[in-house]
Amino acid sequence: MAWRMPSETAPHDRTWMAFPTRGGTLGESDAEREECYAAWTAVAHAVADFEPVTMVVDPSEAARAGEMLGTGIELLEAPVDEFWMRDHGPTFVLDDERPGVLGAVSWIFNGWGAHEWSSWELSSRHGALVAEATGAELISSVLVNEGGGIHVDGEGTVLLTETVQLDPRRNPYADKARVEAELARTIGTTRHVWLPRGLTRDYEDFGTSGHVDIVATMPAPGRLLLHTQGDPSHPDHAVTAQLRELLAGEGLEITELPAPETTHDAHGLVDWSYVNHLVVNGGVIACGFGEDRADARAREILADAYPGREVVTVDARPLFDRGGGIHCITQHQPKVGAA
Repeated sequence: MAWRMPSETAPHDRTWMAFPTRGGTLGESDAEREECYAAWTAVAHAVADFEPVTMVVDPSEAARAGEMLGTGIELLEAPVDEFWMRDHGPTFVLDDERPGVLGAVSWIFNGWGAHEWSSWELSSRHGALVAEATGAELISSVLVNEGGGIHVDGEGTVLLTETVQLDPRRNPYADKARVEAELARTIGTTRHVWLPRGLTRDYEDFGTSGHVDIVATMPAPGRLLLHTQGDPSHPDHAVTAQLRELLAGEGLEITELPAPETTHDAHGLVDWSYVNHLVVNGGVIACGFGEDRADARAREILADAYPGREVVTVDARPLFDRGGGIHCITQHQPKVGAA
């Protein structure tokens, strides 16, 4: 077997999501809960304009999901607690030695490091659930990892973060060599680019401790899109400058994706990032933050990075309020034989 995780730019069969359900992420008030349902629904509809979407729905939310999503989105009923599909769902791979075979890597998911606030027992089973639903070959892993903690170029390079895969709450006995060996086995990586850290807010109570998918991504081999905080008063100004220097040393061609002008929300410093977009068939679903000029600039940069794709903006502020963005709540399934 020669498993390989293709680039997100390769053709997709569909995108997977999970519908919100009761819990801390959904919100405490009726207004917060309605905002959460609406945000996930808006992303699903935007993606469905480009490719099929399958939504895993807890039985308690089946009626609501059916009403809000409509008939154009496939529903798969199964127990749900967390609903960040990028992280608790499988990472799809292809087998270069067996054309036509789809694989699904089921990482161990422990709620981003077994936080007191996180729930993961139900959604940690979604790797196997989705693998069975797609007919994919299940690839079990001993690594505690999340899909938002890695980005690949499809040709062997992976971006990852020391404070995620080496987090003692995730993998207390791991070192870089062990992590790299497991990634090579499961997703076919040959070059491992380690970031020392992620964005500042991601280390607060409800953060992931440094997911790379709000920091940097590779739209093509050798090319990198990097979140850049231009305000010197924001601590991520220094963080992203450090990361730029490190990544430039890796020989990557870097294009900066400037952060919006907003630096604070009701909860403190923001980590709003245009890097957290989803590439789909013929398009890009981009995060929007209610800043016309900044959102438009991000669309232009993304359109240049992904030529020939339509860039569509969806308001991501309700997602970032809850700890993530558009990429975090979606998981793309590559088309077999096309990558």
